[in-house]
Amino acid sequence: MSSSTAAPGSGPLTEAGPLSLCAREPRVPADRLVAEMVPPPRFDAVRFATYIPDPNQPSQTEAVRVLEGFTAGLGAAQASGGGRRGFLGLGRAKAPRTPAGPRGVYLDGGYGVGKTHLLASLWHATPAEPSRKAFGTFVELTNLVGALGFQQTVQTLSGHRLLCIDEFELDDPGDTVLVSTLLGKLVEAGVALAATSNTLPGKLGEGRFAAADFLREIQGLSAHFRALRIDGEDYRHRGLPEAPAPFTDEEVTKTAYATPGASLDDFPQLLGHLAKVHPSRYGALTDGLKAVCLTDVRPVPDQSTALRLVVLADRLYDREVPVLASGQPFDRLFSEEMLNGGYRKKYFRAISRLTALARDAKGLVAS
Repeated sequence: MSSSTAAPGSGPLTEAGPLSLCAREPRVPADRLVAEMVPPPRFDAVRFATYIPDPNQPSQTEAVRVLEGFTAGLGAAQASGGGRRGFLGLGRAKAPRTPAGPRGVYLDGGYGVGKTHLLASLWHATPAEPSRKAFGTFVELTNLVGALGFQQTVQTLSGHRLLCIDEFELDDPGDTVLVSTLLGKLVEAGVALAATSNTLPGKLGEGRFAAADFLREIQGLSAHFRALRIDGEDYRHRGLPEAPAPFTDEEVTKTAYATPGASLDDFPQLLGHLAKVHPSRYGALTDGLKAVCLTDVRPVPDQSTALRLVVLADRLYDREVPVLASGQPFDRLFSEEMLNGGYRKKYFRAISRLTALARDAKGLVAS
């Protein structure tokens, strides 16, 4: 991956100067894509025991109970050796029996109710070596197929006990057919599935493309999962103070120069750069960053740009990278039309996560 300490539109800075996201064009090899299919740093230490259900939302307590039972079932399957390799994992895999009924759980709910926390807890609790369970976002999964090819992806993941898919969203018909076929193959191989989304599996694609034309594929996806609804308010803002107002350009720039490992970019230029980098590489784009500093934040101009920004916000949140910004507040990034459209839940999630990261960044500014 290449990076530079040159700020956009300026000459070289000193070694102590900030980095620039716009100067980074990461290339991610396929083996890294597979190796990094684990919960992101923010969720390294989460467990079912660290999830604190809202006492006013019984569905949250029920979700923990169901997922712990699901994990126990995976442990029982491992003990029986059904559909798995011979003694000590050696030898050829036994032909798995196609399980009757749903082979996975699907966590549906609003943003900020702890779905990713629960999904990562399930990954950690599953009795299998890390190399035999995978965790990734929907974008990362589809990119893996692009990097390895469909057959190699099936072969690579078929030896897994569990596949966790975070932020499961279908934004185009091609993804619908691809993922439906892939998950069907993995279920046949005995792989258990778990996913999170803000959309019920039977409603995937609604408001985004002609979902009715792909109803069979969507229904096929739905048949793999037991849907588990999780109600509640966004925990990131539960009992917390309001996010700080945007800072001035001078404050953001000064903080970027004073913070080792910080990046500094003009927001409109960054949006333009994101169009040149595949969203699956946005995680690599943030490698090594301790803070992201942005000047001139303003509403995004169109939906394609907005969706790329959502992915970047997710990766920054996963990696706990504070975001310091000048210009417009984050709750003005998306137009009313966007917030009322088919991707509204993605946009609200991005606002929620960026607001949390802006709160984290407040302590970086010198008083």
